[in-house]
Amino acid sequence: MYGPGKSTAIMLIGILILTSGCVSEAIYHPTHEIRHIPAHAGLAYEDVTLETSDAVRLSAWWVPAATPRGAVLFCHGNAGNIGDRLDTLLIINSLGLDVLIFDYRGYGSSDGSPTEQGTYLDAEAAWNYLVRQKKIAPGQIIVWGRSLGGAVAARTAAEYPAGLVIVESGFTSLEALVHDHIGWVPSWILSDYAYDTLYYLENISAPVLVIHSPDDEIVPFRHGKELYGSIKGPKAFVEIHGSHNRGFIDSLTVYASSINDFIKVYFREKEVIPE
Repeated sequence: MYGPGKSTAIMLIGILILTSGCVSEAIYHPTHEIRHIPAHAGLAYEDVTLETSDAVRLSAWWVPAATPRGAVLFCHGNAGNIGDRLDTLLIINSLGLDVLIFDYRGYGSSDGSPTEQGTYLDAEAAWNYLVRQKKIAPGQIIVWGRSLGGAVAARTAAEYPAGLVIVESGFTSLEALVHDHIGWVPSWILSDYAYDTLYYLENISAPVLVIHSPDDEIVPFRHGKELYGSIKGPKAFVEIHGSHNRGFIDSLTVYASSINDFIKVYFREKEVIPE
């Protein structure tokens, strides 16, 4: 399996030290060494450099499908880097989708240091690359986020006209997640870190697929149900089984088939952006 190690993937460790005042260090757990590349999983790919609107250079991979029916903008979680997501790239590729996966600022080979607004600008740069450089119509883009990336994906889809949205193992807001684990905390501690997925989902018109596991030990299952309940437009909910970091692997058959079914039902026919 190509995936983040347990020590880098568990958000709870960070949450439990939020009261120390080192909020950024508690939320973000980047690693810089890229241990795996798509070629290790037999996937063709291109190294891509993105530049954000505030002039931060980001590292990304473009992984094309043989006969693509759309493209995924993938927002990963709070730990590791893109080199820890080869399992996900294989699944997306098997679904017949191109994918652009990027590292947030401060992760992998990307410059800078992560912040909430910074991660949003990073996803914006990835969106712009797909639309402006790859000439992919917005309606053919699936914005897909896992864990912390679910909030980033939801915010991106609230700002840009994505074709579909997938929020996997996501939380309603960072504050709600912290309260679930350690109870009340002073409001000033999280004043700069909202990651309010619930708010962003309420402002999305594209069909949304929510995926969550009742076995998730990091983000309680009710977060997924509340996110699903907040969506006003077309939506679907898929219950998988397994831990926060392994649920998509342990439930691979139902996971992949449910995503495929959702795409078949809601995806628009291919569009072309005029030159």
